[in-house]
Amino acid sequence: MLFDTHVNLHAEQFAHDLQDVLLRARAAGVTRMVTICDRLDRYPAVKAIAAANDDIHCTVGVHPHYAKDFWSLQAGTLVEEARDAKVVGIGETGLDQHYGYSDIVLQERSFIEHIAAARETQLPLVVHTREADDLTGDILEREYRRGAFPILMHCYTSGERLAMRAMDLGAWFSVSGILSFKNATDVRGVISKIPLHKLILETDCPYLAPIPHRGRRNEPAYVADVCRAFAAHRGLEVEDAARLTTENALALFRRIQ
Repeated sequence: MLFDTHVNLHAEQFAHDLQDVLLRARAAGVTRMVTICDRLDRYPAVKAIAAANDDIHCTVGVHPHYAKDFWSLQAGTLVEEARDAKVVGIGETGLDQHYGYSDIVLQERSFIEHIAAARETQLPLVVHTREADDLTGDILEREYRRGAFPILMHCYTSGERLAMRAMDLGAWFSVSGILSFKNATDVRGVISKIPLHKLILETDCPYLAPIPHRGRRNEPAYVADVCRAFAAHRGLEVEDAARLTTENALALFRRIQ
């Protein structure tokens, strides 16, 4: 029983063989997936994939790269879309200062609107952060004081200090194929400090394929390889790691039975 908590099934890389991709995932033991919304104009496609598959749920939100394209986004829009039972999270949202596709002021505004929606719905806030550790931590702490909300630090590769700050807010952390990369020593060091009951798995497909698939298109079936890397890292049997991370994900995504 594997749970891939972050897939991008609406991506153009899956346009021609999505059904085959899903068949391979199920054959590999993937029983649940959450497909992620990155832009509101793509949400209908994301929602349609979730609606057509009993084992797939979705989120609603705007990736920080696209904050400039949805600068007038209001929390109420996200809350309204989240009335659909298939929607199990808000985001992905957050801050990214690596590429600079959107001004950081617009990213922060979007992030806060997503947080307000997560607070109102009590659905997990799916957080993307890159080269913005201090500001991400500051915003999460400030907004959490205004009212609690569930937090998922997705594909966590940031520093230990932000991890500790997020843990103080009860955050979950998702592990991706990056954990298996030879040069990901810092990532493994941070993940080793996070309690087992707060860790879940993801592929972030079609990106970040784990070893031994690195360099290829990633897909949900490869969460089995992420699980193997995680099990080895934490000294667990693979079956125990799969069960543990699935139970953790179900505790976070409470709408999923």
